[in-house]
Amino acid sequence: MESGNEYVILVNERDEPRGFMEKLPAHKGGKLHRAFSVFIFNSKGEMLLQQRAAGKYHSALLWSNACCSHPAPYSDLSNSAVRRLEKEMGIICQLKPAFHFTYKAELENGITEHEFDHVFVGVSDETPSPDKNEVENWRWISIEELVSEITKSPEKFTEWFRICYVKAVNSFNDIFHHGKILQL
Repeated sequence: MESGNEYVILVNERDEPRGFMEKLPAHKGGKLHRAFSVFIFNSKGEMLLQQRAAGKYHSALLWSNACCSHPAPYSDLSNSAVRRLEKEMGIICQLKPAFHFTYKAELENGITEHEFDHVFVGVSDETPSPDKNEVENWRWISIEELVSEITKSPEKFTEWFRICYVKAVNSFNDIFHHGKILQL
């Protein structure tokens, strides 16, 4: 594979690798590929949100989970998630696999996100130090406030976030023994 180009891992509906493709053509062609999303909660149970940078090629300035990306070919998924969290948000913490889901969404600029998304959750009270090329803004938000905001203005949040945030909250509560289940 050529140096300097970012590749994604093409997969089937069971997340079995089927080859590699440059990221932008994969998104333009709506090819199913492997991705990950990281949800971070603090000790108060608040969720860390990031507002995607204005320069992002899709979903710019929308609010989303702490970070998300694609593992590089031949890389470990968990390690990729930990590294990306540190790069985007300046946070280092242990992540636990929570669940996975597949989604397909047509976005602006001719982009179709078609991802087999592995979701990780973690706990941190660190103050984020985000990469300004990736993140416009960030904030901690209570789950109650989050539900209210998404209900009132879903268009302010990324497609994948709106699909999986409830399950991420419930996974966090289950994995970290908080016992609360969010039902909508």
